[in-house]
Amino acid sequence: MHTGTGKPLLPEPARRAAAWCAVALLVTGVAAVGVWLCIVLKTAVTPLLLALLGTALLGPVHGWLVRRKLSRALAAILTCVTLVAVVGGAGYIVVKALIDSAEQIVDSVQQSGDWIKQHLGITAADDLGSAAGSLKDLVAKWGAKAASGVLAGLSVLGSLLATSVLSLLLTFFFLKDSDRAAGLAHSIAPGPAGDTLEAIGRRAFGAVEGFMRGTTFIALIDAVCITVGLLILRVPGAVGLGALVFVSAYIPYLGATLSGAVAVLVALADRGLVIALWTLGVILAVQQLEGHILQPMIQSRTVQMHPAMVMLAITAGASVAGILGMLLAVPVTAAAFGVVGELRGRYSAGGGPSAPSGDAPEPSGDSPEPSADTS
Repeated sequence: MHTGTGKPLLPEPARRAAAWCAVALLVTGVAAVGVWLCIVLKTAVTPLLLALLGTALLGPVHGWLVRRKLSRALAAILTCVTLVAVVGGAGYIVVKALIDSAEQIVDSVQQSGDWIKQHLGITAADDLGSAAGSLKDLVAKWGAKAASGVLAGLSVLGSLLATSVLSLLLTFFFLKDSDRAAGLAHSIAPGPAGDTLEAIGRRAFGAVEGFMRGTTFIALIDAVCITVGLLILRVPGAVGLGALVFVSAYIPYLGATLSGAVAVLVALADRGLVIALWTLGVILAVQQLEGHILQPMIQSRTVQMHPAMVMLAITAGASVAGILGMLLAVPVTAAAFGVVGELRGRYSAGGGPSAPSGDAPEPSGDSPEPSADTS
């Protein structure tokens, strides 16, 4: 836009700022439409995301079976059967442990709130005790009204079962046809655009792959170490608390903090201040082991996000889809960071796509999008 004298109406910095604002508004609008579509189509989106996470976690198992001369379909079937057996068994153990010790844990948290109020004079502990009491009352009322709410329970169970079955079927097809992923990218965008799309897909899936495998392995080590420590200290409900640690590990930072706080409160209520301090020491030692040894060794090739970004992603996921959103927020954000990193690497040379880096690993052919260096 120019004035009558031919000079620009706005100075150069103002025009640049306006251009960047327009880009930001466009990107925000596209992201908002994408989130809205995911919410509207959550019945299909949720199984799809869960299947992608399962495929990222089970890719090595499928690849190992294929290298043993099994057909891709048979290898995918065996992998899915293994998934059902492992997840079903682990889920049964975790849920049973939590159910068996849930009332004891809630009572201990309520007692610890009373102890904090009595010895430290912190009135905010009333909220802790009342929250635990409300949770216990809610569980009791739910159990008493289970018969009257059987239809609603069957509806929820049916929805959960349908989501699980669809996720399992999608995982099977993703594993079986993983070797066709590159061809699909080139069929959608022929020419150089296909190479870019394939590289973006590999980078995004590599980030999710690293997150799922690394987090699962770290969560297992954390749960075992903390459970052993709680058993040695004779903290009641140790197995249930260890199961809580394993499940909450998929919500970075926030999950470890909450599960650790519950363990300390249970120890404080049932075993006293000294054992509670020892429990806190065990949890801090395990977290130091995770932060300084396990994380650098296991997840050094995945997208490294700042803790503030992780917390914002978890908060946004919770506001969109509750607990499921909290679980899916970090891997989705990791995939987004992988896409941004790939685009930045390709276009940072000066406005055009650059050749892929020479140190990128070769495709393994064992998963739809093999892992790539996203650090």
